[in-house]
Amino acid sequence: MTLMLIILTCTILLFIWGKFTPDIIALLSMLSLFVFGILDLTETLSGFSNPTVIMIAALFIIGEGLSQTGWTALAGQQFIKMARKSTTKLLLITTLGSGLLSGVVSNTGTVATLMPVTISSAWSIGTLPSKLLMPVAFGSNTGGLLTLTGTPPNIIVNNTMLESGMEGFSFFEFALIGLPLLILTLIYFKFIGYRLLPSNKTNNKPVDISSTLHKWIEAYKVNDDYYRLRVRSVSPLLGTEIGKWNFEEEHQVSILRIKRRHPNVLKGNDPFIEFPSDDTEFKYHDIITVKGDTEAINALMIKFRLGLLPLEPIADELRNNLINQEVGMTEIIVTPKSTLVGRRVRIGRFFKRFGVQLMAASRNNKPLTDREIVVKAGDAFLIRGIWNDIEQLKVHHENLVIIGSPEGMSKTVTNITYKSYIALFALVLMIGLLVLKIVPGAIAALISAGIILITGCVPITKAYKGISWISVVMIAAMIPMGLALQKTGVAQLIANGLVETLGSLHPIVLLGGIFLLTTTFSQVINNSATAVLMAPIVILAASSLNLSAAPFMIAVAISASTAFLTPVGTTTNAMVMTGGGYKFKDYVTVGAPLLLLFLITTLILVPIIWPF
Repeated sequence: MTLMLIILTCTILLFIWGKFTPDIIALLSMLSLFVFGILDLTETLSGFSNPTVIMIAALFIIGEGLSQTGWTALAGQQFIKMARKSTTKLLLITTLGSGLLSGVVSNTGTVATLMPVTISSAWSIGTLPSKLLMPVAFGSNTGGLLTLTGTPPNIIVNNTMLESGMEGFSFFEFALIGLPLLILTLIYFKFIGYRLLPSNKTNNKPVDISSTLHKWIEAYKVNDDYYRLRVRSVSPLLGTEIGKWNFEEEHQVSILRIKRRHPNVLKGNDPFIEFPSDDTEFKYHDIITVKGDTEAINALMIKFRLGLLPLEPIADELRNNLINQEVGMTEIIVTPKSTLVGRRVRIGRFFKRFGVQLMAASRNNKPLTDREIVVKAGDAFLIRGIWNDIEQLKVHHENLVIIGSPEGMSKTVTNITYKSYIALFALVLMIGLLVLKIVPGAIAALISAGIILITGCVPITKAYKGISWISVVMIAAMIPMGLALQKTGVAQLIANGLVETLGSLHPIVLLGGIFLLTTTFSQVINNSATAVLMAPIVILAASSLNLSAAPFMIAVAISASTAFLTPVGTTTNAMVMTGGGYKFKDYVTVGAPLLLLFLITTLILVPIIWPF
């Protein structure tokens, strides 16, 4: 028991110190429990096989799926539109959204889904993610109190009452206290909490695609030679292949993209031919995006009887017709040692070796307008290709240098495709499986994550990059701490002593003592383990005093979800720690006043709603 107290104290002090990353501290703590004989090998490693940890990893993949397929960028745009550049409004919108969503989805699922949206929205309106992410985490913890299945402690206290022969709580009964607490959270962050949130600078600023496109337009002068043409019924191109006409040599025109009017999805025909090849066949009403000067385009239209379609403003044209979740654009610079130096290249050409299309070129910060150029060291090219192929250009670092982050830009694209609906279906399916309790939560999350991976909504490599491994490892390594506290009797000893001391006083004093004890445990151990530990003790204490157990059990559920003082108290706190650049003391500074407000509200409202 003494060893257990020493390890627990050292772990908390290391977290406060902040010298090492949270996952390293948690691993050291876990190993100490084994080395000193408190836990055996199976118990020590139990966290890594815990369904909660597996579910968290799966939820990160689901969140990445929503991000890669455009939903998070689209939601971020809506958040920004609703907030109207007001940081306070955005804070309230994201906090309320996380609270309501976590009533039906797990808290971790809610935060995993909203985190990329919140980060993107924060940067877009000129504030920092640290001003928004902690409220999202606290909002999700509070929102879990809206329904019976909103958070595990609710289920645990309800089942304990049923097993004791008492009447349980209805599905929405928790909302009688959960909704006031969620409203209180919003009020707190609007008037007090926002001023206490730190301004931590992080390097997770997403790419601003609008400003990037305008920069390209200015640097490469790409606004003069892009056109969209329609293949009419009288065109000689109908039924012929691109290679037959030698557009590059004879007509000085590059075909960049073809949009089919009547694609047959059942036969595997895509609505877009992103990179037409020589054997691509023209069909009636095809819309062709081409690059060439005005004279060449006019001659092409007359010869092949093509219709001219109006272009959108060039920035919108690039974004809507040449960039999507699968195909993107970026800049590259040719290095002095590159094998490309001295070679002749044609603007608009598709380079099969690299899997990219050369859209425009610039030399010494001046656009090159010639159709064909001789490559020199330092030349900058604007290229278009599959996002994965663009990323693979990194292996050609001796030839080319990529400017910016193609992976980051891909997450800012708001085009909704069929894969977007697959990702959304996966999320809805997980919610349905969780609400109806058809399968355990971890299985529901794995099923949805599997759908996202199998259908290609997120490439497997990006899926693994999207998982916050620091959070996953830290949580897995901290789960044995809760087991050790129970196994050594430390938690039981403290709990019994406090309840026996306060039991002889007024029931409200006992209610406050239970709240404080439970929230103390929830700061350092899993909230489910805290509820499992406290629930039977509270039932016995209430019965011995001939009091109703309902108000005390509700207090256990509430206080188990008030781990506002540490990053390890709940999974959600840990998930936002890296994104917001938070330190241990930040949680104490922001969370302590909110915890006090929760305690006061509980002592006032709970006895009224559930009399002693």
